[in-house]
Order: sequence, then C-alpha cells, then structure tokens
Amino acid sequence: MLAKRKPALIAIDEAHCISQWGHDFRPDYRMLGQYLPALRPAPVLALTATATPTVQADIVEQLGMVKPAKFIHGFRRDNLAIEVVELSMPERPGAICGLLASAERRPAIVYATSRKMSEQLAEELALRIPAAAYHAGLDAATRERVHTAFQAGELEVVVATIAFGMGIDKADIRTVIHAGLPATLEGYYQEIGRAGRDGAMSRTYLMHSYADQRTHDFFLNRDYPPADHLQQVFRALGENPQPVEELRAASKLGEEEFDKALEKLEIHGGARVDFGGSVTAGGTGWKKTYTIQAQYRAEQFEKVLRFTTSSECRMAALVRHFGDVEDARRTCGICDVCDPAGAVLRLFRRPTAVERAMVQAIAGELRTVDYKATGTLQRNLDPAGRMSRNEFDNLLDAMVRATLIEIEEAEFEKNGKVIRFRKVRLTEAGLELRASTPVELLISDGVAEEFGGRAQAPARSKKTNTTSKAGSLKSTSTKAVEAEPIKLTTAGEALATRLKEWRAAEAKQLGVPAWMVLTERTLTAIAQARPADLRQLLEINGMGPAKVERFGGAILGLCGAAK
Repeated sequence: MLAKRKPALIAIDEAHCISQWGHDFRPDYRMLGQYLPALRPAPVLALTATATPTVQADIVEQLGMVKPAKFIHGFRRDNLAIEVVELSMPERPGAICGLLASAERRPAIVYATSRKMSEQLAEELALRIPAAAYHAGLDAATRERVHTAFQAGELEVVVATIAFGMGIDKADIRTVIHAGLPATLEGYYQEIGRAGRDGAMSRTYLMHSYADQRTHDFFLNRDYPPADHLQQVFRALGENPQPVEELRAASKLGEEEFDKALEKLEIHGGARVDFGGSVTAGGTGWKKTYTIQAQYRAEQFEKVLRFTTSSECRMAALVRHFGDVEDARRTCGICDVCDPAGAVLRLFRRPTAVERAMVQAIAGELRTVDYKATGTLQRNLDPAGRMSRNEFDNLLDAMVRATLIEIEEAEFEKNGKVIRFRKVRLTEAGLELRASTPVELLISDGVAEEFGGRAQAPARSKKTNTTSKAGSLKSTSTKAVEAEPIKLTTAGEALATRLKEWRAAEAKQLGVPAWMVLTERTLTAIAQARPADLRQLLEINGMGPAKVERFGGAILGLCGAAK
C-alpha cells in the first residue's frame, strides 16, 4: 500500500532495535530493511539515543544505507553528577533510605535488579516517604496507578525494575539510584537520563559489589541458554508445522528451558512460529549468530564493570562509549572522579605516610618507561604484599584524579583467550613530581556514617571537612556543620562580590550555569577562609582536585588581591 503512494520521508525511531546488538532483538524491526527499496526514493532517517559505534554500523548495514550522513551529538548531560559506590547488598537499603530522607533529593527513581528487591525497598521507604514498587509482575491497573501518582507528584519515589521508564517524562526528578549493576551502559545511560530534565542539578548513584556479577551471570545463563539446548529443539523440527505444546511435551528440556531455547531459535532464524502457535524448521545459520550475540551480551556487562572501576570522568566515559570522541575530551567537573570533595555518598580520605611514599615510588618506577601494567607495578614495588590489590588500585585511582598518571584499558590474546589489563603511565604533572613535592590526593574510603557506612573518628579541627586518623574527608561532614550559615566580615563580603563577578564571567565563557563553577556555599567558604595556597584551597568544602587545577590560580589571585 505504501509502495503505491511513495512516502516523503521514512523515519525510524528507536533504531537500535534494528540491530542485533541493540537493547532488544526484534525480528519485525530487523525486517524493515528489506521493505525499504520499494519505498525509495524517500530519504531514510534513523534515530536513537543509545547506539554505540557497533550498533550504528549495524543500523546502516541493515537499512542498506549507502554513505549516510551521521550526526552523533548530545550525549552529555551537564547537570547530572554521577557517583559510583561499592556497597554490599545488605548495606544498600539503609544507604538508599538515608539518601532519600532529604526532600531536596526527591522525586526519585530507584532501579532494583529484581521484582522482589523492588517490593522490599519500596516497603521500607514507604515507612518514611510516599513510595511504591513498579515491575512487570504487577497487574496493569496497579502499574497505571503507580505511574499516574508519580507523574502527579502524589508519589515521591518509585522503586522499579527496568520495566519502568518508557514514556516517563517527569521533568523534576532529582535523583536516580541503581541498587545494583545494569546489564549494559546503554541501559544505564537511558535510566539516569530521566533525572534533571528541567535543567536543574541532579545526582545519580550506582551501587555495586562482587555479588552483582553473580546476579548477572544467573540472568545471562537464563536468557542465553547453552547452544546445545537450541540444537535439541532444532533437531525436533521439520517442514511440517508442529504445535508448540507437543514439541515441549516431547522435549527432554524443562518447560522454561524449552521456551527460552525456542524463543532464541526463532530470533536467529532457526525456527518459524506461525500465528496459530505451530513451528517449522528455519535455516541452519542460527548457531553462529546466536553464539556471537551471547558473547556480545557478556562483553556488555564487562564494560559496565570497567565503568565502575574506571578513574575517568564518569560523563566523559559515557560520551566516549557512544562514539562522541571529541566531546569525551571534556570532563564534567561534578562527578565523584572530577570532584571527590563534592561527593554525597562516597567517603574520601587523605593518604597515610606509607601511601605517600608509595606514590613517590610509583612515579619513580614509571619515569623511565612508557608504561607498566598495574599488576607488574605492584609486584615490583610491593613484593611483600603490604598493600592489597584493592588498596593499590584505590591509590592509583587517586593519582589519576590528581592528574599524576593516566590509566588505559588494554588486552592481548594468550592461548586463545583475551587477557585484559590496565596500562599506567605518568602525565606531565607526574614527571615533575619529586620527593620534595607535596602530594595532594583523595583516596576512596567507603561510605559516610550518615548513610550506613563505618563511623569516622572525631574531627581534628573546626574546619568544614572532617578528618579521621587516616585523614578521612567528606564534603558534608555532619548535618550540624552543614546547617550553620557562614558569616562574613566586611572584607569577606567584598571578596565574595569579586568572586561572584569572576564566577559569572567564567560561567559565560564556558557556557555553563554559575553553580558548576562554584556553588554559593563554596564561594562563601572561600571568601571566609581567604586561602593563600593550593593546599588551603583544597581543604575548602566543594573544592576538589579537578576544580583546584582548573580555577585555583584565578581564585588565589582574587584572594591575594583582597589582603
């Protein structure tokens, strides 16, 4: 019918579904390409917000596009601050309740990894604030009621599986929490993107531990059964249609195993299921494409794991994942990597004397080589094993945040297996590091006590930041300190005015909101303290290494002129 009356334009939304590497493998979408020749010469426009370079290439191939124009842009969200926190499963409910106790962090969406978890978390949250669960196991009326109440502001928190989100266009969501690792970075990006659509500052939290890997392995094995399960079903098929019920009853596989194997077999062309529920044999090429896709799905989760351990700016890492290499060169300045002192959930501390000595040793070891693998580096410098691998990696991550080193993911093949490792090399700042150079680092140290983490030692001084015996640093030390307004002298008020004028000019030049340069509270704290050097500036709440490196010189210049 369409071919008789040629369309002026063919626009395909959610085009990643065309690709076998997309979110879902949908045979009907995959068939669109074979119908397009009859609809030409209409131009074809494929749109998606979550296509990696691999998916982009597959979309082009499936639609038969010849040298198409590609427009890859807009992945960056300047008002989303991302935190990634290692938390055990039992610790997560307390941390989530602690985070969402503040009205400023609501409305919120919490993504759970199972229906049971979503219900348990929602029940616990509902004791304090209006909250409800949402998942595919609920009846349609309940899902609609929860959806409508959340949109209307009657519910402040929805605890959901990935079934919740499509069609959500609530502009004022302030927080998105992942209570477990998502299966793909594409899905994760799409879910955190539901926060802050009104342009106001919003924060997202990704909680993870080794237990998430076991959970993922379970789902992967369930959704991608062994190829021999598919082979058993394929051998039972023929040219004559057979009812699914008869095939299932005759199979040696369990009911769920059979249904999943048949589903995957149909997707990959090894079976054809008609509208009456009868099955005939398909082509024989299904095994190759199925094996490749199962491996691809496993690799997708590996990328999620690497995202959690990466020392790269969180937003830059996501932008690069989607192929916008040019924009990925710019850091966000507000995530837990760029601005550790501004993190809400994560706790950071200053290094011990032993760790400072190790930083110097790492710089010395790397000074004469292009790079070294992290494992080799640790074995060379710590043969007695005084530091655990996790402690050593935390120290390396802190050195990345301080721009002393760069870490690059790499791999090689050995005995048919791909071995992944991390290359470490010195930056220009690292090359200049000498024994006499003060080392300013912030090391990841778990979760703050107010969110269910370990208790901190009493503060050493009356400064805004709280330091323990190991030098723990938290941007919000206690609620009492956070609530106290900062009082400025006449000179302090004058300095604050000059800082605001500088901030406005800097924000205009960078094309960002003023609060992204300095928040009001941080600006006022600087005006009160009038720091004389970078070390004093770094001690001010909200001034992380990234901000000090970028704006420190200008701020100190203004402070010096005020004295």
